[in-house]
Amino acid sequence: MAPHPEAAALLARSHRLGADPRNTNYAGGNTSAKGAGTDPATGDDVELMWVKGSGGDLGTLTEAGLAALRIDRLRGLEAVYPGVEREDEMVAAFDYCLHGKGGAAPSIDTAMHGLVDAAHVDHLHPDSGIALACAADGEKLTAECFGDTVVWVPWRRPGFQLGLDIAAVKRDNPRAIGCVLGGHGITAWGDTSEECERNSLHIIRTAEAFLVERGRAEPFGPVLDGYAALPEAERRERAAALAPHVRAVASQDRPQVGHFTDSDVVLDFTARAEHPRLAALGTSCPDHFLRTKVRPLVLDLPPSAPLDEVIARLKELHTAYREEYAAYYARHALPDSPAMRGADPAIVLVPGVGMFSFGKDKQTARVAGEFYVNAINVMRGAEAVSRYAPIEESEKFRIEYWALEEAKLQRMPKPKPLATRVALVTGAGSGIGKAIARRLVDEGACVVIADLDADNAAAVAAELGGADKAVAVPVDVTSEEQIAGAFAAAALAFGGVDLVVNNAGISISKPLLETSARDWDLQHDIMARGSFLVSREAARVMIAQGLGGDIVYIASKNAVFAGPNNIAYSATKADQAHQVRLLAAELGEHGIRVNGVNPDGVVRGSGIFAGGWGAKRAAVYGVPEEKLGEFYAQRTILKREVLPEHVANAVFALTGGDLTHTTGLHVPVDAGVAAAFLR
Repeated sequence: MAPHPEAAALLARSHRLGADPRNTNYAGGNTSAKGAGTDPATGDDVELMWVKGSGGDLGTLTEAGLAALRIDRLRGLEAVYPGVEREDEMVAAFDYCLHGKGGAAPSIDTAMHGLVDAAHVDHLHPDSGIALACAADGEKLTAECFGDTVVWVPWRRPGFQLGLDIAAVKRDNPRAIGCVLGGHGITAWGDTSEECERNSLHIIRTAEAFLVERGRAEPFGPVLDGYAALPEAERRERAAALAPHVRAVASQDRPQVGHFTDSDVVLDFTARAEHPRLAALGTSCPDHFLRTKVRPLVLDLPPSAPLDEVIARLKELHTAYREEYAAYYARHALPDSPAMRGADPAIVLVPGVGMFSFGKDKQTARVAGEFYVNAINVMRGAEAVSRYAPIEESEKFRIEYWALEEAKLQRMPKPKPLATRVALVTGAGSGIGKAIARRLVDEGACVVIADLDADNAAAVAAELGGADKAVAVPVDVTSEEQIAGAFAAAALAFGGVDLVVNNAGISISKPLLETSARDWDLQHDIMARGSFLVSREAARVMIAQGLGGDIVYIASKNAVFAGPNNIAYSATKADQAHQVRLLAAELGEHGIRVNGVNPDGVVRGSGIFAGGWGAKRAAVYGVPEEKLGEFYAQRTILKREVLPEHVANAVFALTGGDLTHTTGLHVPVDAGVAAAFLR
């Protein structure tokens, strides 16, 4: 069924507004429309409101993301409103105003839309509007910018009372098209959807022009000596080297996924003289600091400082940050406040290099960084025309540890088993590696698709969900430089690496007398030497992170089974199998577990078999190539064919959390080959 015409117009308006980051931040703000509907129980006409529900994003809003409410019931809540001290109770009352089934849960801002006497209302968080809202003399500047067409509303926490306040503004100021909400954002209204959108954009663009025309040229002050941005290649190399250490700083309470940006906005801010003062003031808009915490951790060293000095200083600053955050919590917590959620930073600024942001997954980490860029833009605008003056720390705490915010967090679905874990899988462009990558993403991990074939790797990454789930890195595992580059790419994409699967492989099936030294060297270079190089780089990153980790070798039944015409491949797999044992013994003190999987007979979907190995093995066993999988199955105890997905299942079993005390193990995935039983 098509949505109501007013709801359809609302969705279209929301998409246009949400598509431009100048208008509002990701998942920020809400829009509404009122219109006539029918009460299905009585057949009577009823006035309805459609409003973006809790947690949705304007740019991608769907009908299911709207809450539909009856206006008569919503406005009737004024009669039972118990006052600002108990206004949180009104959120539950919105449920009694809903019209029909389905739809999204009404958000805290529902009152703002329902109580204002306008058919269409937009509440947005544009950087330009928040700059006025967070200026020390924001009320005066708002009047200078807009006259009496936009009204200043002093800071008030979102809720029912704010809705009443804005309704009074609309009633008492007939020429007004909207308001600037102190410390928060803007609200605009109109009689039609087009008028409301036009008014919203007028407020945003007029504020932008005002800040440019009235603002001073360098609101963040001069560039500090030695703090200018490093050249791009140099700063990204420094960022990759720092990333595991920064991730350790952000993950003391719980593991986090990282995101890195070296945008011009960030590099300019961290190079300027005023950035320490402004960063310490923290962000202001509630949407900002709920994502970024009240303030970032800021490295106070120039980009030329030696790496070991920077790492040591990060640890010192982290200790101080945690102490300061605990003190902030202690200053404002009440007996019924939620427990402290963690004292690690969500944003880490490194002058001359860029910004690291962190979250429970890649999207959350990326969005946190985007929100801090919004905060920088707000600071620039406020400092250009006045002085940046965010809301009081006590108010920030009331928002951050709001009972309604805590309830929202408690409603979040349980994390998947591999949530927050970053995996790197070699040979992931096809076959077993692709199946492993898919399973890891399905279980919540972010995955680096490392493969010699760049096109295959890119196709797999896109298929698995794109940059918030998987990134492609072309890598030849015989090259130390390319392996280091792959781990650097993982660090910049996700903050580091927690789980590595050595899967890249090749096989040349020949009798001993036909096996050349090149055949031997090639297979040992790719699988034995390649696995060693990948594991060595993985260990460096994992030890720096201090989060433990997993290294899994995709070895083979041939590591323990002596078959004909296969000397180079089988000897290489035996090498890999013993690497598992050696590294398990060496890396255990760092919480790094090393295990192996021994597959056999993986024909369908296998890149190795499709590349000629299948034909050669079929010739050895005297069966048609297309029957090779069936042949392998029939020689097993279970008489079942092994597929790439079965190997992926074993990798997940080893890394998914149930085998936390297992290391040095080889798991056969061969449907039962007695000659390959481990002894």
